Amino acid sequence: MENITLVDHSVALAKPDMYMTVDVDIESVLKSWKSSLFSFEWIHNDGRLKTLDELPLAQRQKRLDTQQAIENGQSLVKPVLGIGMLNSVEIGSGKAVFLTLAAAGYTAIPVHITVADKADFAPYLAK
Repeated sequence: MENITLVDHSVALAKPDMYMTVDVDIESVLKSWKSSLFSFEWIHNDGRLKTLDELPLAQRQKRLDTQQAIENGQSLVKPVLGIGMLNSVEIGSGKAVFLTLAAAGYTAIPVHITVADKADFAPYLAK
């Protein structure tokens, strides 16, 4: 796997007292996120990631763009995660980054969460 550089999201930089960075376990997040109303474009109902060919065209292009950025050594922006109405993880920003890294075999990734969600993210933290 390639070395990647993840930089802070502009929302976290603008409100540093409100956001924190944590390393999350990708598999745990995906298990939770699969119940999200927004996951259908990227994962199957059983939680498996869609292959490049299975992705809708717009999402396929985002994944290809992210893969190209990784190959070119460009920095990626950390995803922003939260807890949704169904008490599942939501990927508020950075789906392409998070899911491209998951598809590439990464097992953990640094993300931004709100300080208020810190306790709710305990089950999703990387060991």
